[in-house]
Formats: sequence, C-alpha cells, structure tokens
Amino acid sequence: MQIVRTVVAAAVVAAFAVPASAQQVTFMTGPQGGSWIPLGGALKGMWEKEIPGLQITQTPGAGIANVRGVDEGKAQIGFGNSSTTVDGIEGRAPYPKKTTKVCQLANLYPQYFQVVATADSKIDSFADLKGKSLVTQPKGNSAEAVTAMILQINGMNYQSLSKVNFQAAYTDAVGMMKDGHVQVFTLGTTAPASAVMELASARDVKLVPVDDKTMGEIKKSNAGYNKLIIKAGTYPKQDKDVPVIGYSTHLVVACDLPEDTVYRMTKAMAANVESMAAVVKAIEGLKPKDMALDIGVPFHKGAQKFYKEAGAL
Repeated sequence: MQIVRTVVAAAVVAAFAVPASAQQVTFMTGPQGGSWIPLGGALKGMWEKEIPGLQITQTPGAGIANVRGVDEGKAQIGFGNSSTTVDGIEGRAPYPKKTTKVCQLANLYPQYFQVVATADSKIDSFADLKGKSLVTQPKGNSAEAVTAMILQINGMNYQSLSKVNFQAAYTDAVGMMKDGHVQVFTLGTTAPASAVMELASARDVKLVPVDDKTMGEIKKSNAGYNKLIIKAGTYPKQDKDVPVIGYSTHLVVACDLPEDTVYRMTKAMAANVESMAAVVKAIEGLKPKDMALDIGVPFHKGAQKFYKEAGAL
C-alpha cells in the first residue's frame, strides 16, 4: 500500500511540475566563445519567465545550420545572419533547397566579418591570403561562407592556402593563433569580439580591411551585405578605422509556432532591451521599428501582430 501511495504521490508531483500547456522548444544559438550563446541564455530566461509553460532547450549552432535546423524541424528558434538567411529563402548555395518553414522574429544588431592576421604574417589584403594558413568555422557557419566567397572573388579557394582548419569554437581558433599554428582567423560577430580581444592580449594582430572590389562583388551577389567600419581603438594597437563586410544578426522561428507564443516572445524582447544589451552592447537603444526592419524574410504572424500594435509596421 505504501508503494502505491508513493507512486501516486510522485505522479501528482510530476503533473504539477509540468503544466498541461507546457511547450518544449529547441533554440539553436552559436559557436562556443561567441556572443550568441550568452545572449541565447538571456533570451531563454526572459521568455520562460514571461510565457508560462514554455520550456527552452538551448544548443550550440551557427547561422546557416540554425536556419536549416528550423526549416527541417530540428529546432523552433535560432539566431541567423540576414545575408545567409535570405540565401535560404531564395534557395541559393550553400542551402540544398529553398527554406519554406522559417519566419522572421526580430532584427537585433550588426555583425562584423573580421579577418584577423598575426602582425608578422605580411597579410595586408585579401589577395595576400594565398599560401597562408587559416582557421574559420565549420561549413554551415555564415563566416565560413563569407570566407569562401572572399577567396573566390580574389581568384582563390581553400586549396590555395597552405592549411585550412574548421573549428566550431572560437576559443580553439584563438588557441591555434596563439600557438602559431595558423596566421589568419576569420569570424563573424560583434566588435569588439571577446575572442579577438583575448587573442590581441597574447599576440600582436591586425584586422585585414575589405577592398572596394570585393565589397562590390559581395553586395551584388546579396543585398543583405553592407560595408561597416570597425572604429580605431576597438582593439589593442588598432590605430585606424578598418572597413569590413557586415550583415545583421536576427532571430528566426518556425512558422508553425503558435501565434500567441511568438507574440509574447516579441513583446518580451521589446520590453527587456536593457537586459539583452547587458550581454551584447550593440543592442543598446533597440526599438520595435529596428526589430521590424524588413530584410526579405517573412514575418511570423505573432511578431507581425506585436509590431503593428507598436506602430513599427
């Protein structure tokens, strides 16, 4: 009898522990050492607090992989980069087919594609990458796709390099640079990037600027790219402004997520900009109108409802 009571009691506790309306979703973020993982943690906490029954499992990811993950039903929320998400909507490489189940939640902040070279590498332009050793992220990451593009525009490919490494974690890439195993590190993230700051504290490095020809070709291939400036003094010993390739970080969700859930997610973000900005400074001052900027990805009905109420659409 005691065993039966214990089992019944456990069942009652379990029933109360998980609300009947509980909704479990997966949120794909970014590589270890980048800004998407801590920002994802802040969003998870915010959304679970504001939306009763919502339970979020956070997993590492990368821009292109996240969009594919949401489209294929492996995740329901993901960070993306405006430029490569549009590639998915249009069905362009590196996507195998058009993404049809991915909807826009919100734009967040600009991303900077950074080409960081050791000071003694004699790399002053993208053309100088020939024969050098490089580390980037795995295929499926937006920065890796841009790396392949800049090589192609300058008459090269990965085989033109002496060595190429694909590392999921920025921390591993920084370790390779510190140890002298590679001369160049490419990544797409905020500026300053904590990984680059860590590297710059151990070795003399420099940012390689984008040239007008490469920028023009990239912009022609996808309007989601823009030239951005990393201001002088952003990194140690950086004494001048450096032009780089830029795009936007945004959030996508599965188009079939309930409208009310996504409406509340969007509303919570707009009301908690300060807590997001505490993790990623570039989010400071984000307004609903900025979040609702049309980048060519269809809005989720729930997000659209909030933006209309806020007068942002």
